[in-house]
Amino acid sequence: MAYSETYAGILRDELATLDGITERRMFGGLCFMLNGNMLCGVHKEGGMARVGKANEPAALELDGIDPLSFTGRKMGGMVDLDAAAIEDETILRAVLSLARDFVESLPAK
Repeated sequence: MAYSETYAGILRDELATLDGITERRMFGGLCFMLNGNMLCGVHKEGGMARVGKANEPAALELDGIDPLSFTGRKMGGMVDLDAAAIEDETILRAVLSLARDFVESLPAK
């Protein structure tokens, strides 16, 4: 699966001020790592974020955010962002804040 370079650019711009961000091709898309841990990423039709199980209910309340299930099986603590959610600065920042809250609690790799 290819990923959207447009959505990758949006995430790059949003994450540009954070230290410890790297990019890595994963899951047929592009993931953004924070201190070696997956934070978020893009795929062909949108994006994903690793919000953690505790933050997942809050993320799912946002428009355009659904449980992530690439294989048909829900991946706990991961959410899928549709195109409109990535393009909406308010929604994107809210979900990335939840993801940062979770990922910053993990030990660096």
